[in-house]
Amino acid sequence: MTPLVPRRRTSRRSLLAGLGAAAAGLSFGALDGCASKAQTGRNGEEAKLNFYNWATYTGQTTLADFKAATGVAVKMSFFATNDELFSKLRAGNPGFDVIVPSNEYVTRMRISNMLMPLDHAKIPNRVNLLPQFLSPDFDPGRRYSMPYTWLCLGIGYRKSRIDGVPDSWKWVMDSDRYKGRIGLFSEADDLIELGAKYMGHSVRDIPYDMVDRIAEMYIRQKPNIKIFHNDEGQDLLLARDIDIVMEYNGDIAQVMAEDPDLDFVVPREGSILNSDCLCIPKGAPRPDNAHQFINFILDAKNGAEISSTIMYPTPNAAAYALMPESYRANHAIFPPAERMARCEYAQFEGLQRAQFYDETLTRIFAA
Repeated sequence: MTPLVPRRRTSRRSLLAGLGAAAAGLSFGALDGCASKAQTGRNGEEAKLNFYNWATYTGQTTLADFKAATGVAVKMSFFATNDELFSKLRAGNPGFDVIVPSNEYVTRMRISNMLMPLDHAKIPNRVNLLPQFLSPDFDPGRRYSMPYTWLCLGIGYRKSRIDGVPDSWKWVMDSDRYKGRIGLFSEADDLIELGAKYMGHSVRDIPYDMVDRIAEMYIRQKPNIKIFHNDEGQDLLLARDIDIVMEYNGDIAQVMAEDPDLDFVVPREGSILNSDCLCIPKGAPRPDNAHQFINFILDAKNGAEISSTIMYPTPNAAAYALMPESYRANHAIFPPAERMARCEYAQFEGLQRAQFYDETLTRIFAA
């Protein structure tokens, strides 16, 4: 079977979850970056904010609540992958005020001079963060980013269609056991780094000859793969288009709440941890509004409202304290400690390696 090619997300469950385009300020058209004569805030900036985010990744009332609190209307548009986000801003900021890159891309965008330093005096709610998120190695001192969520990659699956618990990467990377029912990511970094985990190596400093072996493994596996997806694996699983998929814990937790036949596991070989972050891109037209928005999200109540909706682990201690036991005890949101001990954060290791990974992914798709 020839796997489906990667596709861009254009419609997600978040659009059907009661947000409402008018109330939430959703926008899929051109960004409105021109100053309005009618509405300006106390800081002199236009009372608007352009937010570039992953889909299904805000609370149901987050944007409306921010407008009620500040008078600033948020227009939110979506990207499907970090590569898409990076490419969108590489030639210059088209008008975004706040973006949500993952940790490796915080480093990559900082090195590429694409991020604005944060003014911590304008983000007092940073005191709510858990200690381990205050000064990560990808952004020491949090000069360019604030944490939004943390994530763990694993396997989502339909229990009635899978034999037991698929607790190894083998079942999606290196086996025909679920031929034609498998979904893998379409991002180069994730595929290669998880392939290295499966082969017993760290996700960091992967030898170039191992990258070649990983590519050969995926090329052999292609006849068994239904789709290389752009982070919509949970939707494909829920729709029964596939039965087993490489996906993030929170995304699978969302659909587990809708379908009890779905489950999530972190493979025994270990996995990748990520942290999606709030950043202000260079050239943001409304940086003061952007700081207000980041500070608003780091508020305990607002953070809890987001986590209750998106079902991802929060880096916000004050928000976590407000969450119910059903959230804290969810094994998809917070996988078992023994599996988490085998997980690690990847890191950006330079443009040359990133280009090599991209070229490797192209080779896999073309084979």
